[in-house]
Amino acid sequence: MSSTLDRAARRPADGGPDPAQYRPGRTVTDWDPEDPVFWRSVGRRVATRNLWIAVPALLVAFVVWQVWSVTATSLTDVGFGLTTSQLFWLTAIPGLTGGTARILYTFLGPRIGQRRFTALSTLVLVAPLLWLGIAIQDTSTPYAVLAVIAALCGFGGANFSSSLANIGFFFPKREKGSATGINGGLGNLGVSVVQLLTPVLITSSVLAIGSAQHKADGTPVYLQNAAFVWIPVLVLLAAVSWFGQNDLKVASTPFHRQKVIFKRKQTWVMTWLYVGTFGSFIGFAAALPLLIKTAFPAYSVAAYAWMGPALGALARWGGGWIADRLGGARVTLISFAGMALSIVGVIAFLPSGGDGGSFYGFFACFLAAFFFSGIGNGSTFRQIPVIFRSRHLRGLAEGTAAHDQALKQAETESGAVTGFTAGVAAYGFFFIPAMFANFAVTSAMWGFVVFYASCLVVTWWYYARKGAAYPS
Repeated sequence: MSSTLDRAARRPADGGPDPAQYRPGRTVTDWDPEDPVFWRSVGRRVATRNLWIAVPALLVAFVVWQVWSVTATSLTDVGFGLTTSQLFWLTAIPGLTGGTARILYTFLGPRIGQRRFTALSTLVLVAPLLWLGIAIQDTSTPYAVLAVIAALCGFGGANFSSSLANIGFFFPKREKGSATGINGGLGNLGVSVVQLLTPVLITSSVLAIGSAQHKADGTPVYLQNAAFVWIPVLVLLAAVSWFGQNDLKVASTPFHRQKVIFKRKQTWVMTWLYVGTFGSFIGFAAALPLLIKTAFPAYSVAAYAWMGPALGALARWGGGWIADRLGGARVTLISFAGMALSIVGVIAFLPSGGDGGSFYGFFACFLAAFFFSGIGNGSTFRQIPVIFRSRHLRGLAEGTAAHDQALKQAETESGAVTGFTAGVAAYGFFFIPAMFANFAVTSAMWGFVVFYASCLVVTWWYYARKGAAYPS
């Protein structure tokens, strides 16, 4: 990141990096992953350690963010007098606060540091889970209180922006797609984890703290387990992050050097595309449990809802890896084409009129939509650093002071754009369930198809066509 002379001045007389600064819990001042010698001797080990601590912390943050998507499906079963529209709104509200907080976290995370911010942002999630576990044991809890708790749970989704922006600084250009794919993809698995485990947890009297609620048939359930069981996990992960990760000095950038991204046209273009990929992934993940329950009530939400988010999360990992090899724009084109066709299939299999539809056709097409959204999540995040490097380094000779300074600014802007696009895209968590709460499901789905078609055109024009300004 800095010039060769600057790096040498900060290293011991033998020219090698000072190993003491790379120990867990330290602030790293000398970091240059593009230097092959440094990367082989020190960089890869330190970056990998920070990555694999970040992953479980992000995964559980996603659990908190998505806990309402599955908890809401059980509220009326135990006596909460809520309408279907109110339930969809409870699943949507965390997306509103999560998206807004992501934008803030984008700029705070790198400024404060990976280690400190991961630890603190993980620990604060204890509060909404504690309140949730208490509130859902009482069916007289007002809807407004449930809505406030849902809003606070949304802060779990904000951790994504700071985590991705920070981790990106640790890895060289050639591995950024894979690294962010692992971090984002396995972090996204928190959506599936909460949807898979919650139905099991709420029926377990062994884990219960508090009294049981009862369904209409007398079956006891412990909805509070969905919240309480994650509290000690959050505390443990916060401690591991504090003592095991590193803060990168190079990532600590004043806001005035980051805010320039709002003047970059490519910031807004990539935001549009990431709304299409991640916004769809997280919005469909939030809405799918209630969609299954309302459109196909004979089928188990617990048995099926977790599969789509799991497939999408794993596909994100693969999308970043493939994009590193084939180019992000090509993979993004495939992603949007696949998503559009998949949603057309979902529409075809939905119940309509007197036709009961086909659950397995509906579900298979939804799985395909999750898969292609995950592929696109990985490829778009690979595109961002390539685009901003191309913009800043064009015409500069490698090894010069001007090149090094431009490279540092490109990294700074890439991290900020990564976080900002993730913040805006997180509103998909809010808008998709909100659309299902206020419009016919089929109408909403056709709207998504039109949007994906626009994303195809934008990707081709700016990044994939011959003569594109920023091929990526």
